[in-house]
Amino acid sequence: MTVHNLYLFDRNGVCLHYSEWHRKKQAGIPKEEEYKLMYGMLFSIRSFVSKMSPLDMKDGFLAFQTSRYKLHYYETPTGIKVVMNTDSGVGPIRDVLHHIYSALYVELVVKNPLCPLGQTVQSELFRSRLDSYVRSLPFFSARAG
Repeated sequence: MTVHNLYLFDRNGVCLHYSEWHRKKQAGIPKEEEYKLMYGMLFSIRSFVSKMSPLDMKDGFLAFQTSRYKLHYYETPTGIKVVMNTDSGVGPIRDVLHHIYSALYVELVVKNPLCPLGQTVQSELFRSRLDSYVRSLPFFSARAG
């Protein structure tokens, strides 16, 4: 099992951060276009799930799975969206995404007066701690790829 990549979006669809680890195939389009496509897909899936679900969806959309990968989704009350793509064998990781938001993003970016909010995260400390955290996850395989 492994982690392919991670996106952080603000409530307006701006990609605040992107990291990748074991991504085998690139999209073949500029990164900015990829971010727009990903955010648009998330917006559409969330809308579809909320309208078509036969049950009350108190947690809303949490994951999307194909035969090759699984997209995990976490949205905060402030509209920050954390998206992680893993292989399809990874189970629910809502706690992992919450930790990335609360312990890393909030503590190292939001509370840092040198990091302007609403812009791409430039903090090297955030990047290195995020990388260390993801590499420490039990489903991260250094041998993948």
